[in-house]
Amino acid sequence: MEQGLAGKRVLVTGGTRGIGRATVLGFARAGARLAVVARGTGEDAERLERELKEIGAHHTLLRADVTDSAQVAAALAQCREQLGGLDVLVNNVGVDGAVWFADLDENEWHRVLDHNLTSAYLVTQAALELLADGSSIINIGSSVAMRGRVRGVHYTAAKAALVGLTRALCKELGPRAIRVNTVAPGLTETEPGAGLPPEAVEHIVGMTALGRICQPQDVAGAVLFLAGDTSRYISGVTLNVDGGV
Repeated sequence: MEQGLAGKRVLVTGGTRGIGRATVLGFARAGARLAVVARGTGEDAERLERELKEIGAHHTLLRADVTDSAQVAAALAQCREQLGGLDVLVNNVGVDGAVWFADLDENEWHRVLDHNLTSAYLVTQAALELLADGSSIINIGSSVAMRGRVRGVHYTAAKAALVGLTRALCKELGPRAIRVNTVAPGLTETEPGAGLPPEAVEHIVGMTALGRICQPQDVAGAVLFLAGDTSRYISGVTLNVDGGV
């Protein structure tokens, strides 16, 4: 078991696929008690629930659109009923978008900003009274935040803002010994080939010191580290998980 995580009360948003799913399963294997938020039910949620039951994890699945404050409040109320409080919050929900800036309309701008940034604000604010002193908040960002990306101005802006949110919030919550950090993955294979043409993946891997594409489990490992006791003096950092790009 991961040191210091057994019995921890953990909330993960967007926990049924990709990085979120790997993170949830990592916490489950470490003996944590889980609340997993997903926008809807379906095959992904059913598969995750089967896996959690096989592990024997104490868990509850909550349905909510975390860009909607009323749905967030309802989900956190359920979380309080199920877990009594929280020791770890992982803001994992996020969406990508690829569009030239000249063609970027308001709807697409708000879709990406709302999912990647506003959701973290809404969930974290709603969770403040549930979080125990000494808790850990982990935001899932992206290493592109510091580099920028063509056809990804809105995504880059959202992830860069998440870094700022982390830096400021860690100072506000420091008196309660609550730590706030960001994990910033590089290109991650959350679907076969990361949803990109093979030549694009090959190009990115060629720039990566470790010579391979990031896997969801790689990101989950960083999240579990920041949630555990061994990182108890780390707050306000952005931990790149990009293989050395």
